[in-house]
Amino acid sequence: MIAAFAIVALQAVAAIFFLVDSIDEIILQLGTGIDVPVVLECLVAIALIAGVVMGARHTRKLMAEARRREGALAIARGALAEILKSRFAEWQLSAGESEVALFAIKGCSVSEIAILRNTAAGTVRSQLSHIYTKAGVTSQSMLTSIFLDELL
Repeated sequence: MIAAFAIVALQAVAAIFFLVDSIDEIILQLGTGIDVPVVLECLVAIALIAGVVMGARHTRKLMAEARRREGALAIARGALAEILKSRFAEWQLSAGESEVALFAIKGCSVSEIAILRNTAAGTVRSQLSHIYTKAGVTSQSMLTSIFLDELL
């Protein structure tokens, strides 16, 4: 964010320098007749400043939109956490089953869950079977869809 503002500020300084230089040349040529390229330089400098202003406004809008989306994502994360906690309690999952269910919802395979929990794959399969029964589903994707449906 700071880098974007620094770049816009640097562009503004360069455009203003270019404009001042062009105006200075026009002032120096007032008595001798104004050269067309100098006038064009001045117009280009004005266009650069307009571009910097428009770019700064657009950057500010993009930053505001990014902050809004980050806020919405944080709310969704919090909502999902609350939904998970509520459902796990409703299904009366044990602490271990809750952990396995969370890994399954995140998309981990049985072997990955076993490694993460430092348990045997058979233990994870057994826990998943209990979780599916308590949740009234038959697969990992169905378990995940319960929570996606609630968020949507």
